[in-house]
Amino acid sequence: MRAAVFHEAHQPMTIETLEVAKPLAHEVLLNTAYAGLCHSDLHFLEGLYPIATPCVLGHESSGVVEAVGAEVTYVKPGDRVITCTSVFCGTCEYCATGRPQLCNNTAVKMPPGKAQRKPIVQFANLSSFAEQLLVHENAVVKIDDDIPLNIGCLVGCGVMTGAGAVMNTAKVPAGATVAVFGCGGIGLSAVNGAAIAGADRVIAIDTVSSKLDVARLMGATDVINASNVDPVEAIKEMTGGGVEYAFEAVGLKLTAEQCFQSLRAGGTATIIGMVPFGMKIELHGYDFLRERKIQGSSMGSNRFRFDMPKLLNAWKKGALKLDHLISSHIELDDINEGYVNLKGGEVLRQLIDFGVAK
Repeated sequence: MRAAVFHEAHQPMTIETLEVAKPLAHEVLLNTAYAGLCHSDLHFLEGLYPIATPCVLGHESSGVVEAVGAEVTYVKPGDRVITCTSVFCGTCEYCATGRPQLCNNTAVKMPPGKAQRKPIVQFANLSSFAEQLLVHENAVVKIDDDIPLNIGCLVGCGVMTGAGAVMNTAKVPAGATVAVFGCGGIGLSAVNGAAIAGADRVIAIDTVSSKLDVARLMGATDVINASNVDPVEAIKEMTGGGVEYAFEAVGLKLTAEQCFQSLRAGGTATIIGMVPFGMKIELHGYDFLRERKIQGSSMGSNRFRFDMPKLLNAWKKGALKLDHLISSHIELDDINEGYVNLKGGEVLRQLIDFGVAK
């Protein structure tokens, strides 16, 4: 199979031909249909997070089952699936208490298959920037035949992470006031999730006007261009003191701090973005005396075999806006150029189209 291989930070990925093993007992071999270029992978490409190399990155994908291992019962060849980095065992303490996104069972997270001639590190239990994926059966969810695989791919990471942070992690109630910092794929999904949850006011913040235009389509009631105003002061003025729920979907120290600072007393800030490894966030201790809270969210606190079909049903009904997120379809050979475009800040989701039957 062909795959984009990451060897060193700040260097282009190389398109190489790799050998993939046949699926063992609980493994599934997929023909990749689509893979999304997510900002999270950019952190590794730029050396902001450590990772062993050589590695195939990518963690947002959809595909068609090619073959299954001897003990796999959940899927069969020909099934259409979405992948998810939150592979779960179903029996550890976290899985048993309803938090499978935090599964700590190393057995299901081990690289699948037999050793290749040249060992390649598997990223996030998936490695989606490849024509085929060999994954644990608990890393996929089946989807209906009437769901386009490019739409399904979006839900595999960005949409689940953003909408899930609102619905699952923060549990935003109807009538709430919400601010979302960052209007990339994840932030826009948080905006959409807040609108679906019935938030009374959804304020979207970004520095790119075109993204703020999309935010309005996704359900934002107000937008703030942070390139020319202080977003914290603007939020406080608009809401009379701050919002009840704030979400950070950029992954920067500044926006994480602004997310917390925009809260009213008793409010909750949820950090979704990947703040660079080792970076400290500074907050005023006094603010905690008024019961302000800050928390993290792992992949939208997902129970992905339940949540992802639910989100796709919301798309079918017109409530969840997914089509607006797709900026373009590209080929695997164009992946490096795609990340240059992503870093430029103008695009939302670029999807690698592997040419698998839709």
